[in-house]
Amino acid sequence: MRAVVIDGYGSADRLTLREIDKPAPGAKQVVLRVCATSVNPIDWKLRKGMLRLVWPVKFPFILGFDAAGVIAEVGSGVTRWRSGDEVYASIRRGGCYAEYVAANESALARKPEKLSFEEAAALPLAALTALQALRDTAALKPGHRVLINGASGGVGASAVQVAVALGGRVTGVTSTRNLELVRQLGAERVIDYTREDFASQDEMYDVIFDVVPNRSFGTCSRVLAPRGVYVTSVPGAGSIIWGLLTSCFGLVGYGKRCRWIVMKPNGPDLEFLALWMEQGKLKPLIDRIYSLEEIRQAHEYSESGRARGKIVIRVQ
Repeated sequence: MRAVVIDGYGSADRLTLREIDKPAPGAKQVVLRVCATSVNPIDWKLRKGMLRLVWPVKFPFILGFDAAGVIAEVGSGVTRWRSGDEVYASIRRGGCYAEYVAANESALARKPEKLSFEEAAALPLAALTALQALRDTAALKPGHRVLINGASGGVGASAVQVAVALGGRVTGVTSTRNLELVRQLGAERVIDYTREDFASQDEMYDVIFDVVPNRSFGTCSRVLAPRGVYVTSVPGAGSIIWGLLTSCFGLVGYGKRCRWIVMKPNGPDLEFLALWMEQGKLKPLIDRIYSLEEIRQAHEYSESGRARGKIVIRVQ
């Protein structure tokens, strides 16, 4: 099968399309014929070695953590799926920049009929991150005031829609060219970060979801409600330390909390999101679609930080 492989850390030139062996399913696994995948920032951060201290890569390695396609083969013990089922998934160990990938049956969900494979591939990692951050980590409730910092990227665009679907009153922070886009996604209010600093305003928020993240918990706490929660999907040393400190402070009555989210692939959560898609509450936002042969250009565009929504790779 064809796959895009990296043999070491480095630039997008490390991404090489070549023939490798097709995977075989293990127990309670399926082999998925990948029709489409997507590029997420974690792909090029891993490729560049930016995460080598917390996630060292064993080479050769195939990137890609989103997949939409058709089940080609089922392993022993699989009960939910059959060959020919159309599914989508987020796959923790990667491998989706390929014509076939092995996946745990528990990570899969049936692809919504109304979506193309490209549209379905745009959702898993981004939408699962948004859902688990807002519903689970932040415990967002109807009426909560929610700020999404980085509201027009892959995770941010999903987060605006997820927050609205959960009943939140959403403020989106984005650049000038994306203000109308974020309004169309459902934000009640938008802030142009090139002209305004949300952390210096009077508005208070019950939830701040920092997707970028370019603002610390210490800065954001100025506009966080007394029992509000700050969540980031890109945890660093600062947010981890603040998370531990605010957990301790909570024991003595300090209400503001700092938390981080590490998305967990989850088939039932994808089924939940699929229901929202059928109801029109969630839709994929795709900026560009590339072929597998154009994977280097796709990575370079993702690294530019200019993408509005997701970058999708059409595999076959």
